[in-house]
Amino acid sequence: MTDFTDFDHHCMQRAFELASIAEEKGEVPVGSVLAKDGEVVAEGFNQPILNHDPTAHAEMIAIRAAGQELDNYRLVDTTLYVTLEPCAMCAMAMVHARVSRVVFATTDPRTGAAGSVLNILQSPSFNHQCVVQSGLLQEECSEQLKRFFRNKRASKGNK
Repeated sequence: MTDFTDFDHHCMQRAFELASIAEEKGEVPVGSVLAKDGEVVAEGFNQPILNHDPTAHAEMIAIRAAGQELDNYRLVDTTLYVTLEPCAMCAMAMVHARVSRVVFATTDPRTGAAGSVLNILQSPSFNHQCVVQSGLLQEECSEQLKRFFRNKRASKGNK
């Protein structure tokens, strides 16, 4: 079991809260927080439906906001917290941005790119690799996603 700090718990709890906002808006409940030097720099939650933008994943929103906040396209010495294992698009953005560490709550066995299906974040093919840790708030985040999709399937059955 990986040891996580109080700050790690704080950031993942905030990511979970952001995922709840996405869920309230009808989006897949994924939230993300990007931190540097013990401070939250940026946040995001899934918004592809709201923004009519397939790239508006929680991680992408946080990465874009962090670039603006830090006035740099390189996010060196940062940690990105996300409630669901990143997809290939988000993982590659993290590599390009030079995010140092990625902490995700629960795996995505269909499209996960941090070890489940692919491992983009630690591929020796790229000039940057991220430290990856998982399992922080895994039960809560997994249940949130399962409930969302259960409810979505149930509402389709009622139509």
